[in-house]
Amino acid sequence: METILLQSVRDMTEALSGIWSVMGEVWFLVLPPAFFFIFKLLWMDRIQNQYIEGVKTVLLEIIPPRDVERSPKVMETIFDGIAGVDKGATVAETHVQGYLPPLISFEIAGDGASGAHLYVRTPSTFRNLIEAYFYAQYPNVEIVEVPDYVDDIPRGAPNKEWDLFGVDVEFTRPDPYPIKTYHSYEEDVTGKMIDPISGILEVLGKLPPGQKMWFQIIATPLKPDFYNTGKALLNEIIGRATKAKPTSVLGDFVSGAQEIATNIPKAFFGPVEFAPAKEEEKKKDFLEYQLTPIEKEVVKALESNIGRNVFGCRLRMLYLGKKKGFDKSFISSFFGGLKQFNDFNLNGFKPNDASKTYANYLFTFPRLRYRQRKILRRYKFRDPDSPVPMMALSTAELATLFHIPDMNVVAPALTRVTSKQGVAPQNLPIRL
Repeated sequence: METILLQSVRDMTEALSGIWSVMGEVWFLVLPPAFFFIFKLLWMDRIQNQYIEGVKTVLLEIIPPRDVERSPKVMETIFDGIAGVDKGATVAETHVQGYLPPLISFEIAGDGASGAHLYVRTPSTFRNLIEAYFYAQYPNVEIVEVPDYVDDIPRGAPNKEWDLFGVDVEFTRPDPYPIKTYHSYEEDVTGKMIDPISGILEVLGKLPPGQKMWFQIIATPLKPDFYNTGKALLNEIIGRATKAKPTSVLGDFVSGAQEIATNIPKAFFGPVEFAPAKEEEKKKDFLEYQLTPIEKEVVKALESNIGRNVFGCRLRMLYLGKKKGFDKSFISSFFGGLKQFNDFNLNGFKPNDASKTYANYLFTFPRLRYRQRKILRRYKFRDPDSPVPMMALSTAELATLFHIPDMNVVAPALTRVTSKQGVAPQNLPIRL
């Protein structure tokens, strides 16, 4: 037994000495890229945090008109305008100043005491732009700067008196597939649109006193590259052959270097096996009649969705309130309202398990408190950090999730403008 242990130690020592000798020969190829990668991560994290801290924001409450009768397509026009706020940063602005594309948060908040409210939290520099787009489409809307409603809860919550449930929302299928948008919400008989957020507003309007429910959509404009991702998926569905992208000399060098770096550690324990050359698959010509009617609808929805402006989004939901009256059935009701956007042939929403505020087995209470305070902090600071990959939502999808409700939505707790507003006539006599 002792001999076997000594032999194992000798073998391990020889292997380590072999690794050390090889590293002495190739360190200048392996270590500099690794150190540069680590430095870049630390540096970018530092300067981006500084940049975020320097951005001044404002919270605007959107108070709907009482007699509005417009579909979410109007809201899609507003999102199209907001999509142009990203100026496109230079290399110096990104890697020296820490520039990040602007984050704008669209929120629906329900309070058992004051009802349901619509909010937009935006950098102060874009306030006039957002107000102009809203007033252009909804002349009678009222936009008011208000204190942040998240400060209404006690500083130490959750605690002995306050409880909290929170979760981030994720897609049920891969990203390019769209959710069911407002185009699908139309009655066949009357032709009138069924407002898709009416169910969520009803849930928020029925909260008892002392209970709050918040829904947050953090959005930032994405570059048009998303179109290529959606187009690739579309071609895959219909079986259309795609042209291989021409490779550059630099691209070949980088891919070769990555393959070498991957295989160096394997060389110490066995023979190196490089990836075989991929044979091009022969695709059959696309024939429309090969698609089923449902597949045709999927292709149509996907092609329509990728042709629009797209935002990278985080969806987050919080339910919090005093423990007396804390009813988790409201959580199920909220996700019931959110699931009306799901389509098994397309895409949908579901709660992300990694961000959900629960803990089982060991140290359940401290782990639960840690999760609760973590997601509450993310909500307060409109932090896009999340275990959920950033979702790409088109302007049509965003307009379905957040828009000024139609006048037919009669949720009693929804705050609306009580009277029409207008400017004074220009021909009034003025006494100087």
